[in-house]
Parts: sequence; C-alpha cells; structure tokens
Amino acid sequence: MTVLTSTSQDGKTTTIRVKGRFDFSTHQEFRNGYESAPAAAQTFVVDLREATYLDSSALGMLLLLRDHAGGDRAEVKIINCSADVRKILTISNFEQLFTIQ
Repeated sequence: MTVLTSTSQDGKTTTIRVKGRFDFSTHQEFRNGYESAPAAAQTFVVDLREATYLDSSALGMLLLLRDHAGGDRAEVKIINCSADVRKILTISNFEQLFTIQ
C-alpha cells in the first residue's frame, strides 16, 4: 500500500502519508484516504516524507482534496517535502493554496 491514512484521536485532523510514487496509480487510494475521513475533520495533512516522485496528476489530486475539504476555507498542509517536490509545488504556485512545511 502506498497511501496510509490516520486520524487524530479527536477526529479533527486526518493525515495522509504517501510512500513511493505519487502519481495516477495512487489516485484511488489517495481519494479513499480523504473521503473516509470523519465528518469532524477540519485539517488535512499530506505527509510526503516518503514520496519519491510527484507528477501533474498528483497536483490534481491535491486540488481535489482541497475542494473536498472546503476550498478556500480548507486547511490543508503539505509537510516533509523533499527539495525536488517542494520545487514542483513552488513552480505550480501551490504555496498560495496550501500551507507547505
């Protein structure tokens, strides 16, 4: 499994960890991760510590997560990016849409 999802004890934060390639092949697992989050989830955290690759379909999946979480009102954090992944996110202006740490 390349996508692992966990929820905080209070149910307000859902963390989605991506391992390996973050591309179209992970689409369904990633989608299941945020769609199965409790209704009380207010914050989504995407942990890319173990992601080795990110492509345009992954960018699209992040945008779908943002829409699912509430669009402009959403709190979505992308954490533990490698230098290469962060560069892709910066070039794509994702820093304006997400909190990137």
